[in-house]
Amino acid sequence: MSISTVQPQKDPSNEQSTFWERIESFITRLSTKNNFWHRVCSLIWLPFAFRSGITMRRISSDRFTAVLPFKRSNRNFYNATAGAALLGNSEVAAGMYLFKHCGSDYAVVCKTMTYKFLRPCYGPAVYNIRDADEVARELVSLMSKHREFNIEFIMDITQILHKRGREVRVGKCEVTFHCTAKSMIKERGIRRTSRSKN
Repeated sequence: MSISTVQPQKDPSNEQSTFWERIESFITRLSTKNNFWHRVCSLIWLPFAFRSGITMRRISSDRFTAVLPFKRSNRNFYNATAGAALLGNSEVAAGMYLFKHCGSDYAVVCKTMTYKFLRPCYGPAVYNIRDADEVARELVSLMSKHREFNIEFIMDITQILHKRGREVRVGKCEVTFHCTAKSMIKERGIRRTSRSKN
């Protein structure tokens, strides 16, 4: 999974944020800063991801990938990575990708996800966003409007074969996320409150 660190412009309507909103934004940014804080936040809010051990791995100065370790808790009785672990961590990996771009300014919800199993996985699984640079540019364009939108992309899941010195594709995941600007959610809450008072 390739992640670019390009960030959109901040929503000016979000400047008057409350103390709790600033805390939430700070924790969100902290969770994407490095693997230590990602693990700490996962322990509290994503225990499944914490137990699986999925981490971000830097592949260049501004690009990252998500890696699911080949450990006992992720394997089935055939000694291959369990399908549930590959499928469940697909959402985690895709969510980590989006949070790198818009986590502190947007609420991100997985809308649909389909996973196609191609072959058994007998090593660490690597989640790669297909056409990551193009997806990143589309995200920046959509987020510049500060509204809600759907984003679709494909992940190729590969296993690391150290003996062969290459990665072999074990699965393909198509995922759609619904992203809503937090400023927009705040506006809706204010409108609901004003309607209830009238």
